[in-house]
Amino acid sequence: MKIAIIGTGNLGRSIAKGLIINNAITSLYLTKRNLSGIQDFEGYKNVTLTTNNQEAVKNSDIIIFAVQPAHFNNILIEIKSLLTEKHILISTITGFSITKMESIVGEGAFLMRAMPNTAIAVGKSMTCICSNEKGKERIKIAQAIFNKLGNSIIIPESQMQAATVVCASGIAFWMRLIRATTQAAIQLGFDAKEAQELAMYTCEGSANLLITTGNHPEQEIDKVTTPKGCTIQGLNEMEHKGLSSSLIQGMVASFNKINNIKTDQL
Repeated sequence: MKIAIIGTGNLGRSIAKGLIINNAITSLYLTKRNLSGIQDFEGYKNVTLTTNNQEAVKNSDIIIFAVQPAHFNNILIEIKSLLTEKHILISTITGFSITKMESIVGEGAFLMRAMPNTAIAVGKSMTCICSNEKGKERIKIAQAIFNKLGNSIIIPESQMQAATVVCASGIAFWMRLIRATTQAAIQLGFDAKEAQELAMYTCEGSANLLITTGNHPEQEIDKVTTPKGCTIQGLNEMEHKGLSSSLIQGMVASFNKINNIKTDQL
């Protein structure tokens, strides 16, 4: 596949790494206003670095936008005249609606929004995808790309704000939980390196149990909570201190913030 990433910042870099590692490209154009930040991609086979968005669009079929929201409008205007029936446009920009994209490039374009997370760099992203009516004809192509970089689901656009909190911001939430587990392990006697290893791989194992078995989390919890045991004692203490409530409230707060950002952009 001939892919271009317009705006190779943190997310754009992560997508590029995933595409390269998983051999998901025929060619890959990476654009950035200052190329010094992406020089480490120089030398990869079939990867081109450029400051010219139009060059990237002309030589690619799938265009992934990972720019700041304030720049997206002008970039769409800049490339509009270059778009053909071969192009699929995928936006990763929070709060920029498909309707707004259509108002610039037209309803006849294959338009999609994708919300991956930075785990895409290691092929483990959870990506949510939606599209305009025309884009439904080719949304499976977008899903095939993101399935090479983790897992993906197709959702209505109305759920994209929530998906941002659960999947994209969710990386930070899980990192903080892993950090807290690491700190506890250090307090219990492990050195820092051992503590982080214990936390990381226990977290990975927990997720893989659910992915592999399809079980509800409580089914797996029941397997390790014995009557009057240490696990239920710890869980109850965490819940008394508001573990679940704090996490839910934090995610709702993030969702409300995204909605405020979207309102400000309108």
